[in-house]
Amino acid sequence: MAEKSNLHPRNLHRDPYDFDQLIAGVPELKHYVFVNAYQSVTINFSLPKAVKLLNKALLLHFYKVQQWDIPDANLCPPIPGRADYIHYIADLLAESFSKLPEGQEIHGLDIGTGANLVYPLIANRSYGWNMLGTDINGDSLRNAEQILGHNPDLSPAIRLKKQPETDHIFKNIIEPADRFAFSMCNPPFHDSEASAFRGSLRKTKNLSKSKVRKPVLNFGGMQSELWCEGGELAFITKMIRESTLYPLQVLWFTCLVSKKDHLFKLTSLLKKVKAVEFRIIEMAQGQKISRMLAWTYVPQQKHKTWLNVNQK
Repeated sequence: MAEKSNLHPRNLHRDPYDFDQLIAGVPELKHYVFVNAYQSVTINFSLPKAVKLLNKALLLHFYKVQQWDIPDANLCPPIPGRADYIHYIADLLAESFSKLPEGQEIHGLDIGTGANLVYPLIANRSYGWNMLGTDINGDSLRNAEQILGHNPDLSPAIRLKKQPETDHIFKNIIEPADRFAFSMCNPPFHDSEASAFRGSLRKTKNLSKSKVRKPVLNFGGMQSELWCEGGELAFITKMIRESTLYPLQVLWFTCLVSKKDHLFKLTSLLKKVKAVEFRIIEMAQGQKISRMLAWTYVPQQKHKTWLNVNQK
């Protein structure tokens, strides 16, 4: 299998999976590994158990995360794509600070961290950043706490905070003394449970090449992970409007945008709220294209001094 050259150059998952190494860390994974028709060693990605065990093995092998697990009802994220988002944020900060940002002086905010805690885990292990993960779902945060409990060395660097109001994103989270080099978010894509169900069913059919009546759980997820009123566009619109309340406390606000058609409205709003700069950065994983939308209210010439002035 060729190198996954569409992933970020620093992404640890560009090479084909070494299943011998992964199975050495998570022996149960061997029951789901097989050689496909193209003579490639792989797993059946339509099986939720297989995907979860693969994630567990990847996080253990590449990021030294012990005993990672999530409830069956929660979203099981693709690790390579999640890592890409982190690396592209690092590139963005490198432009601001004229060096690749590493270490505890970099504080990041993960909106909707979920039960899986994947973004803070990868961010800290890759760059040593301090992370605050937030969520509206208490059960998800309790599972994230369990992951940290199995990895006590991460506890000083990763904090969790519940968002008590579903109508807010940054309010109740960002305190007056907080300074974040970036915020990040993988927002709910769908506008209803029915839409999420149809999307899950479509993905499952594409993977299994069969008529499946019920979507499998690797495309499952809690309501807050998959849908919200108005879908992705409404969520990011709210995020942009609320970001204007914290223009100097977050250097770069960022968010994934799945649907390209939403970019015109979102960038028009950013101009309206007087963001001094915004970027659209494309990311690819296989045939799937996603985009990172990033915006800042701090003029570029002040970015270097922002880090020095705002270190905790």
